[in-house]
Amino acid sequence: MLSTLKNAFKVKSIRNKVLFTLGVLIVFRLGAYITVPGINAKALQSVASSGLVSILNTFSGGGLTNYSLFAMGVSPYITAQIIVQLLQMDIVPRFVEWSKQGEVGRKKLNQVTRILSVVLAFVQSIGITAGFNTLSSLNLVQHPGPATYLSIGLILTGGSMLTTWMGDMITDRGIGQGVSMIIFAGIIARIPVGIQQLYKEYIVGDSSSELWQSIIFIVVLFIIVLIIVTFVTWVQQAERRIPIQYTRRETGSSDNSYLPLKVNVAGVIPVIFASSFISTPQAILMFFASKHSGDGWYKIMSDIFNMQTIPGATLYTFLIIVFTFFYAFVQVNPEKLSKNLQKQGSYISGVWPGNGTQKYVSKLLMRLSVVGALFLGIVALIPLVAQNVWNLDESIGLGGTSLLIVVGVAIQTISQIRGLMMKQEYVGFIKEPRPEDL
Repeated sequence: MLSTLKNAFKVKSIRNKVLFTLGVLIVFRLGAYITVPGINAKALQSVASSGLVSILNTFSGGGLTNYSLFAMGVSPYITAQIIVQLLQMDIVPRFVEWSKQGEVGRKKLNQVTRILSVVLAFVQSIGITAGFNTLSSLNLVQHPGPATYLSIGLILTGGSMLTTWMGDMITDRGIGQGVSMIIFAGIIARIPVGIQQLYKEYIVGDSSSELWQSIIFIVVLFIIVLIIVTFVTWVQQAERRIPIQYTRRETGSSDNSYLPLKVNVAGVIPVIFASSFISTPQAILMFFASKHSGDGWYKIMSDIFNMQTIPGATLYTFLIIVFTFFYAFVQVNPEKLSKNLQKQGSYISGVWPGNGTQKYVSKLLMRLSVVGALFLGIVALIPLVAQNVWNLDESIGLGGTSLLIVVGVAIQTISQIRGLMMKQEYVGFIKEPRPEDL
């Protein structure tokens, strides 16, 4: 990976993309420390590791702890994406029609996603602000009132849309998928804070007899993390190669073509979707915290949409599994894949073209998604179980989610850089010579 980055900086076009991405991420990190006016930024320090704060901190790089301009991060946009994609599954006929119109339809769906993300960001902003302010020990808002909540909601909504726009700029002009890179940068920026918390909790203040136990615990934890990272990297790069043959290929030529399908076709998107999907109901429930916090229905809903509880962890794992199957068929559309193979004059060995290929790929995607869903669910669930068993800090419970995102985004980014470098080699190979070189 380091050699790939070193070689990438030698190519001007790739170097510019990398530097542009770093510049956008620096702006994002600076914005995460600009507190919204009228907010007591220190008020959330006592609940910084609670469920909702931990989730939103994952998507905003600690922006919610500071209650910054980017406190909402890209969570509303991701939730809007989920809703719009689900509505394309024969639920809203117009959305289904747009999804088949190519680039024109994609632009219309993106516009709907933007509008919905603005609405969700505004509702979540006011809900979270009002909900946290009702907690007697916080006093988050210095001068509570309708005008104050409205201004805070508008500022946080604008910050969320600005964050999403920066992600789009990274996608268009930088390296990697923009929204994923924003989340990746936020998680990486919080690693030193997590190490500092472990040091304070297990090293500082321990007696000599307990110090060795704490050191052994941290060493074992570090080894477990390395093992999980290795396992996650191995699974994320694993692929199923389907042999492909061409009808118009010359006789006697070598036939080593294949169609690669990742074992985890959906990547880390299901984890991001599930986390964002859990945080939205939590934010809405904050609206009712002041008057209904003691009601039975409120306690039940709070447990269901809290990943630190058994029902919440179960729902979280279920959502990861569902989104893994759903997004696998979004990433690899068997119908389009079958038509593209026919247009190229190719076919899968031993499989009839057309409907036969579509059924074969659909069946294969289902089998691969079972492995991918179990993999994502187990890695995301293990830290949550460990947190409840050993009574660890709540932020550690989201370690599996963060780990999956970091490893997945890093692999995708390195793969894209390698692809750009390979493209440069081909461009240099076919470039016409200049007249002075002849």
